[in-house]
Amino acid sequence: MDNTEKRSLNFIEQIIEEDLKNGLPKSQLQFRFPPEPNGYLHIGHAKAFCLNFGLGEAYNAPVNLRFDDTNPMAEETHYAEAMKEDLRWMGFEWAKECYTSDYFQQLYDWAVEMIKRGTAYVDSQSSEAMAEQKGTPTQPGTNSPYRERPVEENLRLFEGMKNGAFEPGTHVLRAKIDMAHPNMLMRDPLMYRIIAEPHHRTGTEWRIYPMYDWAHGQSDYIEQVSHSLCSLEFKPHRELYEWFVEQVYTKDKLPLPPKQREFARLNMNYTIMSKRKLLQLVKEGHVADWDDPRMPTISGMRRRGYTPAAIRKFIDLVGVAKRDNMIDVALLESCVRDDLNKTTNRVMAVLNPVKLIITNYPEGQTETVTIENNPEDESAGTREMIFSRELFIERADFMEDAPRKFFRLTLGKEVRLKGAYIIQGNEVVKDDEGNIVEIHCTYDPKSRSGSGTPESQRKVKGTLHWVSASHHIEAQVNMYDRLFAVENPEADKEKSFLEFLNPDSLQVITNAKLELALKDAQPEERYQFQRIGYFCVDKDSTSEQLIFNRTVPLRDTWAKQKNK
Repeated sequence: MDNTEKRSLNFIEQIIEEDLKNGLPKSQLQFRFPPEPNGYLHIGHAKAFCLNFGLGEAYNAPVNLRFDDTNPMAEETHYAEAMKEDLRWMGFEWAKECYTSDYFQQLYDWAVEMIKRGTAYVDSQSSEAMAEQKGTPTQPGTNSPYRERPVEENLRLFEGMKNGAFEPGTHVLRAKIDMAHPNMLMRDPLMYRIIAEPHHRTGTEWRIYPMYDWAHGQSDYIEQVSHSLCSLEFKPHRELYEWFVEQVYTKDKLPLPPKQREFARLNMNYTIMSKRKLLQLVKEGHVADWDDPRMPTISGMRRRGYTPAAIRKFIDLVGVAKRDNMIDVALLESCVRDDLNKTTNRVMAVLNPVKLIITNYPEGQTETVTIENNPEDESAGTREMIFSRELFIERADFMEDAPRKFFRLTLGKEVRLKGAYIIQGNEVVKDDEGNIVEIHCTYDPKSRSGSGTPESQRKVKGTLHWVSASHHIEAQVNMYDRLFAVENPEADKEKSFLEFLNPDSLQVITNAKLELALKDAQPEERYQFQRIGYFCVDKDSTSEQLIFNRTVPLRDTWAKQKNK
């Protein structure tokens, strides 16, 4: 490897190093990331694309982006475009943009050659009959009655399938291997089926489409992929992958045929990874769209305020393993906090405001106070906020009858207003229903932060954030939380995963009070709302209607719930 970082190689890297020692030229290392364009990329895909593009970076080797577009009933161009946008946002570039549909003619020609050699045939059984004659893991299958069709008849039927002469379900093309093979995937697997749907790239040119097992390895071979990396569920497919590659492999192309190796997929609690189920969430309106900030999609995470660096760090910490396991989503959220703590400016925002009136502060007077933008980054500098007689503070930061260990504002006790003065609560004003509408307090004029006076250095246990009642902006704040209320929403097979949706996954605040520094905030900009959490400007935000999405709270609030 070209990188000099001293760390243990994962088992995939060990395989590559061994192949290089055994004669594979480094110049022939080639990787690929092959998503199907039938949905959006999600955090589960991140493990695969970070692994493949990471290997490309480590070995200075090309990585292709290949769209596995062999099912026109589910695939759409806009999914492919969304995937490319996500990958670029993550910081990855590919050597070539490829599509399995680029190879339809070559795959068809190879299939014709297999028919001529007697290693493929057209089967006209129903799908039910084929499933029945396939046998079981402990019982061998039985040969199809069409297995010994003459080559000429197979060629004629296969060409008719291609040209649309037959209805879907009437014929398929199967490889002729061994119906008694212990690996059931080797029992005359399907290579082609008829689908009478237009393709998002080839239109109506084709009426047959290759199965994944036939198309995948051959596409790797065409692109000269040296190491084909996929998740563990494809391990039983490796034998078939190698058998199909043998049908077309010649040493003048590669010194070694492409090598499939499997790694553990990413499973994460409070999350689902099935694109079919994610599509169901979208279609049934449980979320706004694929980029809803509650979705585990890369675009949803971007809209929520996650960073590429945090996602890549998370994938690095998860590592590359040979066994599936469940990863705690708290690890991802921790990576996001760590990254945002270093990179975001601290700002003042009051989400549930109550008015605070400093009765001994001169009416009509204002002053500016200096606030540090980010204590983790000296280069972030400072900004000024306007301080006035009337402020807004969080309603939860005041209690009229507070317990002894309540270190926020209450009657008769002191707290500091961040960057400003020490105040003491004196009285409250309530409406006819008994709700507090104003808190009256007094301030110590000599206690201003940074003034150097003895009073300013007086220790008080509580510090509150605030905004000026006369100098602020209002915004909508979307308080996003985990989409599911249970760790494994798919564990109960008798219930739909939809029954475990978190009813509190989104709470919308319409009258949040924010400091003036945020009036020009732009989509995707990230901030820490002091004492509350990390927030991102939503893509639909405008200067007339600012919208902020909560990325993560400052601390893991779910850990407390689990420990109750």
